[in-house]
Amino acid sequence: MDNLWIAALEPADRKRIEPHLSEKPFSQGQMLYDAGEAVEEVWFPMSGVVSLMTLLDGDRMIETAAIGREGLVGVTCGPTNARAASRAIAQVDGVSACCPADVFAEALSHSEGMRTALSKFTESLFAQVQQAAACNAQHRLDERLARWLLTIHDRADADRFALTQSDIAGMLGVRRATVSEVGSVLVDRKLIRRGRGWVEVLDRKALEDASCGCYALMRGVMKDLGVPRPNAVTH
Repeated sequence: MDNLWIAALEPADRKRIEPHLSEKPFSQGQMLYDAGEAVEEVWFPMSGVVSLMTLLDGDRMIETAAIGREGLVGVTCGPTNARAASRAIAQVDGVSACCPADVFAEALSHSEGMRTALSKFTESLFAQVQQAAACNAQHRLDERLARWLLTIHDRADADRFALTQSDIAGMLGVRRATVSEVGSVLVDRKLIRRGRGWVEVLDRKALEDASCGCYALMRGVMKDLGVPRPNAVTH
């Protein structure tokens, strides 16, 4: 199982949900569910990245969390058919194992181990949301951009991934022209390379140094909680 959250479960707990899983691909820009909608499936990404978006006025939105193969999407609004508080959008193409929400809720009700694993994951996710909110309010855009690219790089399974300046601007809640300007700084420092619709990480260590401390803090919380951590696959 390529999803790290499921892989970390005890064999008996995996058997509670594995017979009910269906494989579904998702593509960049696809909305898995919208804020206010009933969530009928729990998504366990095996590859790719899903962003949780908080909606603002004027049809604007900003990313508050990113989830890849380390976790699951759809549980922040409850394990059953609860209403979603945020919009879930695929950021990088991937494939997910999907489980009906009622089946997942039933499995949780019979397994303390699954409830504990879910509690640890949601705690780490909320920590990511809180840290992102503080980061967006206090840190320079070049530091925020480096932090965000590291987060995507951890989950993308490649040094190069499809992202446009508009995508990045939407995630960070800034204008496209601003992203172009700040991105040029990282390009000039040879931390990244970019082209039409893609970004490539060239120097992972230097990008970490260019990021604010929020990236390391988020990773530290995951380590302390003992939840699976995605790691970048560098080439």
